[in-house]
Amino acid sequence: MSELVADCPRCGAEKITFDLRAQWRIGTEYNWKNWFEAFCICRACSRSTVFLLSQKHIQSESLIEQGLAQLTIAVNRIMEVEDYISIKDIASKQPPDYLPKNIEAVFREAAACMSIGCFNAAGTMCRLCIDLATRSMLPEDGEEGLNAKTRRDLGLRLPWLFEHGKLPESLRELSSCIREDGNDGAHEGTLSEEDAEDMLDFTYVMLERLYTEPKRIELAKERRAARHKETS
Repeated sequence: MSELVADCPRCGAEKITFDLRAQWRIGTEYNWKNWFEAFCICRACSRSTVFLLSQKHIQSESLIEQGLAQLTIAVNRIMEVEDYISIKDIASKQPPDYLPKNIEAVFREAAACMSIGCFNAAGTMCRLCIDLATRSMLPEDGEEGLNAKTRRDLGLRLPWLFEHGKLPESLRELSSCIREDGNDGAHEGTLSEEDAEDMLDFTYVMLERLYTEPKRIELAKERRAARHKETS
């Protein structure tokens, strides 16, 4: 039986040994980095936890193919403990494709807050998604009306981006709703479940427009160019 060392979310024991009983591959990144959910038993409290694990090195593929539960070495040598499955994972809305890692993480946090009924926190995280997304759209050099306060303040930044054609006009009303409701969640604590659900849906649509659709178009163009190259 293989062993995994991690903090136990059930009894609070730190760096305790778990018996890894079973694993399930849930995805692959970069054509080599495998992700697993692993069913483990804590040796301190004898209760179970399902951990989310990711492959550390491309060279460990042969060991992984043997099955994590069959390994005779500590699983931590080849796998990173990323998280554990809990109530936050119930019915969580998945982020759009092709988001930057930092924005994807914030969106997942917003969805997790929604799933456990923390509606003000969910709204605040939605606002942060838009804040992070629009910061990266600002030019580095100074332009008319783009001062330090405009760069820092989302309420000033959004109008500047729309007025200078950096954001599509069709998103103006949507972005205002996210910003204003996000402020209510962060400063007033007045968001209802319906408000938070609307914000999460709006944020999804906005991020999809900013990142997912352009990337899909880019990939489609690459596939078209590859086909033309093969037939020429």
